[in-house]
Amino acid sequence: MIRVLIVDDSPLIQSLLTEIIGQTADMEVVACASDPYQARELIKQHNPDVLTLDVEMPKMDGISFLKNLMRLRPMPVVMISTLTQQGAPITLEALEIGAVDFVAKPTANVADEMHSYAQMLQQKVRTAAGANVRRHAKASPQPSRSSADQHIEFKLSQLIAIGASTGGTEAIKEVITRLPANFPPVVITQHIPPVFSKSFATRMDSMCAMTVHEAEDGQQIKTGNIYIAPGGEHLLLERNGGKIVCRLSSAPPVNRHRPAVDVMFNSIVEQELAKRTCAVLLTGMGADGAQGLLNLRRSGAVTAAQDQASSVVWGMPKAAIDLGAARDTVSLQECASWLIQQAKK
Repeated sequence: MIRVLIVDDSPLIQSLLTEIIGQTADMEVVACASDPYQARELIKQHNPDVLTLDVEMPKMDGISFLKNLMRLRPMPVVMISTLTQQGAPITLEALEIGAVDFVAKPTANVADEMHSYAQMLQQKVRTAAGANVRRHAKASPQPSRSSADQHIEFKLSQLIAIGASTGGTEAIKEVITRLPANFPPVVITQHIPPVFSKSFATRMDSMCAMTVHEAEDGQQIKTGNIYIAPGGEHLLLERNGGKIVCRLSSAPPVNRHRPAVDVMFNSIVEQELAKRTCAVLLTGMGADGAQGLLNLRRSGAVTAAQDQASSVVWGMPKAAIDLGAARDTVSLQECASWLIQQAKK
């Protein structure tokens, strides 16, 4: 039985989340806290497996509480977030601090979509309960933009493709902030809501030596640039004359996701770009990207999956390894070096 503590100052939200979690046979709400100080005492009392945590609360905001929690008593946390342009940076900061995932705060019209909302929340709490949570440490200095790797010559036609889900925003940051400015183009599909992908791309651009974009339809991929799939749209690659361009698609979700990693990986195969591609599948729940990675490997791509020890959720990488889709298994800390090595002339 997964024991859940709800931390939210709204009695209505407390009641709704308690009802949703109580519908399951494998989870129970052990207590509700209206502010972080009450939450601290209830954690000691009930020793919960997972916290759901609101961002905005009286006495202490959720981010400050999360920082203290991950420093003193690391545990799985699912943020209850306002999915707005204003809420996105705060939620991304929560993931950086150590929250496993986030879910939208229920709205007035949630009754229309209660079943799907309940399923999503339940699944995210289950996933969080089994997540690999690390103690929060002070952020390490960002890699220098004048990296020693800048002098390396890379294959001119090389393409890098990365897929990720739960835990992926931080895993992607760990990888791409270590890539030099002259690195081959990188395309990324991360399961993320529409309003978050722009904020995520902007955040990554401020940290990377490469230039990071939220991908646009028809945008040409070029050396030194990273293209992140917009939330709510699949990212595909397409040959256009002598160029390779991004194509965005609102086709139905694949593996319950849009954007889906399999869609991006398979487009690389279909456009006969696999032999120049190096692809990695990072942390995430489910199996999206595993079959696509296998298709890439069979078509001549160099492939890898993240190892269990460094994955927040070892679902997608494990599925790829089980299929024989990954030529190599790499830790998150090794991933950037591995990519640089594969892309060298």
